Amino acid sequence: MKIRILVVLALAAAIFFARDGIGWTAGGDRLEPADIAAHVGQTITVSGDVSEVFTDRRSGNTFLDMGGAYPGNAFTAIIFPQDADAFPDPQGFSGKFVRITGEIRLYRGKPEIVLRSAGQIRTR
Repeated sequence: MKIRILVVLALAAAIFFARDGIGWTAGGDRLEPADIAAHVGQTITVSGDVSEVFTDRRSGNTFLDMGGAYPGNAFTAIIFPQDADAFPDPQGFSGKFVRITGEIRLYRGKPEIVLRSAGQIRTR
């Protein structure tokens, strides 16, 4: 009985900590939000809950913020208007756990990935 409880607790902890992490390198190394910026120019997978989805009326850009809402977010995935057709319902990502793969770049000191195709983002 004690072993079953320990196994269940270990599995629950593994699931919790896997969801808590926000990114991994291509080699599978786990990244903390503050470490993502150190991987500019590299293709990695960033995983976590989407805190907020916002479409700017003026530019038409859609922002998927992770690790908090703007301006306190740790990471952003951006969809430019010319790529919007690949993402018919970006608001549907709000509050969901996603995996986003792409090249890390910095915009105003914050890490981001540009989403150009639907294959770059996966939900559970």
